[in-house]
Amino acid sequence: MRSNELVKEMHAWTKEEFERKLRNKGKLYHIHHPFHVAMNSGLSTREQIQGWVANRFYYQVTIPIKDAAIMANCPNRDVRREWVQRILDHDGVEGQEGGIEAWLRLGEAVGLTRDQINSQELVLPGVRFACDAYLNFARNASWQEAACSSLTELFAPEIHKSRLKSWPSHYTWIDVEGYKYFRKRLSEARRDVQHGLDITLNYFKSREQQEHAVGLLQFKLDVLWSMLDSMHLAYTYNEPPFHCCET
Repeated sequence: MRSNELVKEMHAWTKEEFERKLRNKGKLYHIHHPFHVAMNSGLSTREQIQGWVANRFYYQVTIPIKDAAIMANCPNRDVRREWVQRILDHDGVEGQEGGIEAWLRLGEAVGLTRDQINSQELVLPGVRFACDAYLNFARNASWQEAACSSLTELFAPEIHKSRLKSWPSHYTWIDVEGYKYFRKRLSEARRDVQHGLDITLNYFKSREQQEHAVGLLQFKLDVLWSMLDSMHLAYTYNEPPFHCCET
């Protein structure tokens, strides 16, 4: 019997089992990547942290475009009215800065200039490729699939809390005003999680669909892990792209 036929014959997980399967993916969240472990342990150099901030900025500016793609594919007005808040959280509204502005301030706090960050001159090819792959996925997948892939937010509060707890003592040279992004995302991520989780648990009902959903979450985990792989190679092993090639 072929594996896909076997999956079809299996009973669907209950919503509780399904959610547990999704949450168990947290074991593969990028908080466990050696590059990130080093940062939270106070072992990173100024250059490594600056490189991380500059590269993550490309991810930050990709996210609202990804969310706009989800909305463009979604015919459900109620979903769009709730999902649009994610774009506003990142882009901001008049009189209230968003996550992108907060990230620029983080960049300034670690010693980068706005021009350096906005120009994306420090973005590694592997990071750009991973983020672009995620955006292209969101544009071409169903809106429910793309919403499911966003569920790495399940694990985000832990990563923000760990940074807020460890960074001020480890990296006293970072201006504390730069941590506003992490504080801001603590509440936003929890709100977003429930919406994305409700969509996923209610849409992916058969066992085959549920297995697919778990795979979608794994894809997003792969994106985040691959980004850190590129940074680890460039900033820990001092092997940036094309370092061994003549120019």
